[in-house]
Amino acid sequence: MKKNYKQNTDSWYLERAAFLVAGILIFVSALLVLAGFSRWIYFLLFVGVMLINFAFSGYCPMAILLSKLGVKEK
Repeated sequence: MKKNYKQNTDSWYLERAAFLVAGILIFVSALLVLAGFSRWIYFLLFVGVMLINFAFSGYCPMAILLSKLGVKEK
C-alpha cells in the first residue's frame, strides 16, 4: 500500500508555521555566514540543535511562541 506523505496546504497550522520559521532562520543565517558574517554560524548551530532537541524530546520553544501569538494547532 502506497502512503501519501503530502500535507494539506489549505491552512497555516502551528506545526507548519514552526517549520516555516525554522527554514527561514536557517536560510537567512546561512546567507549571513556566506556573506562574511562568520559569527552567525552560532545561531545556525543553535537552530539545528533546537530541531534535534524537538525530535528527541518533543519540546519546541518556537511552537510555544507561535501558539501565544495565536497560531492554531492542526
